[in-house]
Amino acid sequence: MGTRHRGTEAEIASLDAYIKLMRAAESVTARLSARLPSDLTLSQFGVLETLLHCGPLCQGQLAAKLLKSGGNLTLVVDNLEKAGHVVRTRDPHDRRFVTVSLSPSGRALIAGLFPTIAQAITEEFSVLDPCEQQQLGSLCKRIGRPGLARAELGDRASASQTLPVEAE
Repeated sequence: MGTRHRGTEAEIASLDAYIKLMRAAESVTARLSARLPSDLTLSQFGVLETLLHCGPLCQGQLAAKLLKSGGNLTLVVDNLEKAGHVVRTRDPHDRRFVTVSLSPSGRALIAGLFPTIAQAITEEFSVLDPCEQQQLGSLCKRIGRPGLARAELGDRASASQTLPVEAE
């Protein structure tokens, strides 16, 4: 389903692409969420996975990595702490900094769960061949960094409808 907006060709193309991107992301996210334990949200999974792969982080760093607001992340971490999956430690030299780390039960949970979710993501993306997956990743990265995208494209964006995707 595309947009019903009747604007310029550029608006219609952009809105149609946005709708398709969001519908695909929401659809994949819903199927992945269904694979999580019923007492774990996708945001909580994201926190646990980030701590597993990056190690302990200050709450601000964690929020930035997950693209979450500080307030939202505080609630997510509160709930993980109540469940015994993470531990918060205040910096003794600067009490404004709170480091979040995995507890032993949190490490066991995410270490056991991550391979299942990684496999589910691999299955979801298997409809694309490896080259298409790389191209999708490059396109998403370009959209996610609009200032960079405009700088890379320069005036080509207005001159061409089809642009080659550069390998990154």
